[in-house]
Amino acid sequence: MSTSTISVDEFQALEQKVLRAVEVVKREREARATAEAEVATLRAQLAEQQTLSTMVESELTTLTKEREAVRQRVEKMLQQMDELL
Repeated sequence: MSTSTISVDEFQALEQKVLRAVEVVKREREARATAEAEVATLRAQLAEQQTLSTMVESELTTLTKEREAVRQRVEKMLQQMDELL
C-alpha cells in the first residue's frame, strides 16, 4: 500500500482552485437569479402590453364602426339635400 503525499505548495494550489471554483459558482448563481428576475419582469410587461393591445384593437374596431355609421349618415343627408335641389 503506497501513500502519496501532497506538498504544501500543491495543497495551496488546490485550495486556490477550489476557492476560485466556489467564486465562479457564486457569480453564476447570482447571474442566474438576476436573469430570472429580469425574465419575470419582462413577462409581466409583455402581459400588460398584450392587454393594452387588445384594448386598443377593440377601441379601434369601435371607432371604425362609428366612423362608417357617420359616413353613411352624411351620405344620406347629402343625398336628401340633392333631392331638394
